[in-house]
Amino acid sequence: MRQAWLVVSLASLILAAGCGGGSSSPPPSVTVSLSPSTAQSITQAQTLNITATVMNDSSNKGVSWNLSGVGSLTNSTITSVTYNAPATVSSNTTVTVTATSIASTSAAASGSNVAPLSVDPGPADEYANGLFTSVTVCVPGSTSSCQTIDGILVDTGSVGLRLLSSSAGGALTLTLPQLNNPDSNPVAECVQFADTSYIWGPVQTADIQIAGEKASAVPINVLGDPGFSTVPLSCSDTGGPDDDSLLAMGANGILGVGLFEQDCGSACASGTPPQAAYYECPASGCVAALVSLSQQVQNPVSLFAADNNGVIDNNGVIIELPTASAPQSTLSGSLVFGIGTQSNNALGGAMTFPVDGFGNFANPVVFNNQSYSGSFIDSGSNGIYFLDSGTTGIPTCSDATFFYCPGSSEVLNATNPGANGATSTVQFTVGNADSMFGNNPNASVFPALAGPNTGSFDWGLPFFMGRNVFTAIEGKSTPAGSGPFWAY
Repeated sequence: MRQAWLVVSLASLILAAGCGGGSSSPPPSVTVSLSPSTAQSITQAQTLNITATVMNDSSNKGVSWNLSGVGSLTNSTITSVTYNAPATVSSNTTVTVTATSIASTSAAASGSNVAPLSVDPGPADEYANGLFTSVTVCVPGSTSSCQTIDGILVDTGSVGLRLLSSSAGGALTLTLPQLNNPDSNPVAECVQFADTSYIWGPVQTADIQIAGEKASAVPINVLGDPGFSTVPLSCSDTGGPDDDSLLAMGANGILGVGLFEQDCGSACASGTPPQAAYYECPASGCVAALVSLSQQVQNPVSLFAADNNGVIDNNGVIIELPTASAPQSTLSGSLVFGIGTQSNNALGGAMTFPVDGFGNFANPVVFNNQSYSGSFIDSGSNGIYFLDSGTTGIPTCSDATFFYCPGSSEVLNATNPGANGATSTVQFTVGNADSMFGNNPNASVFPALAGPNTGSFDWGLPFFMGRNVFTAIEGKSTPAGSGPFWAY
């Protein structure tokens, strides 16, 4: 039988720069080169690896990929992709693979669903494996009372936008309207963390814009607000530190883009109020209270409106980071909004991973033939935290027992449980944290950073490096079914 050929045409696009704030500065000059640099002829069922290089743009070196024609794209990262020709074609066919540069926030095209990400030291110049982006907040309904804040930690393990006020060393100076309960008492929130630290502050409302995506009148948590300086004992009784400062948090805020629509859900809307969650704050003092779902801190992605083309990218996010094989200064990536809503957020061949009502893998992770429940994926964790020294045989650091410090790096494997009985084996490296930090004082990217987490796996930021990781939001439809689930 005669073989038909596919001609793979390669193209590159540059997003048009948008002006803001009255600036007349010209947009940055950006060029994209592809390798191979010319059209390639391949036959059915063959593959073609394509890489992209973005030049003259120090803020972001990534691209998004698009295919026009038959076949599929897999193994997509922000710098490379694999084109897969179909098994059969009836005649010679031309397809086009396009790489589009991901411009910086100031140069993002209107309606873009891609925000730049950076693994860097953060606004406090101290973060290891911190994933940051920028967020614009406005007084609801206003287009002039707005503020763009960078150094926002992107966290798939939490829900909602939390901003550190300037009074606590953060960047937020905008005065936002307070959210009150039906009795007209101000609403506030406490979040307690596993390390016994906590954050506290009022719930206020803001319009939110990230890249070209917008959500209106979203309840957010403002931290370190001087009007709420008295922290309830039931919030601070962990015995741990208050993280409501730039030095303690290492970020100007947290963007929680996790699996759920609200950060607490029905547990805070009915029954007995949790002792450390939502509060109402009359003049006599703040007390734990129930708060309706609509008054809780919301996942802003789930509230995104339709863009200029009528597309609604509100069913989840993708974090795209390139591979890092050793400590390095920074790492650039992309936060893509929507799953299966546009050509640049297709699931492709990604495997899906169901979760339970708490946001953990629905089935156990397997390590050394043992099963461990309560495991999860979390970009807000700066390392891969798993099991403990007694189980793994890996010593912790004497000066920082929350990190592992093996005598030499160890390469390990664990198996994540996918949908319909499928599994994914993850190979990861555990390095000596003391050596990594000591030998790389100017680095903020540490792909082998790990530590103990008794009884389960917390797949933190190193897991994301070299993968496109999808987080699908509960109740939202995707081509792989309704969320919540992960995929990669």
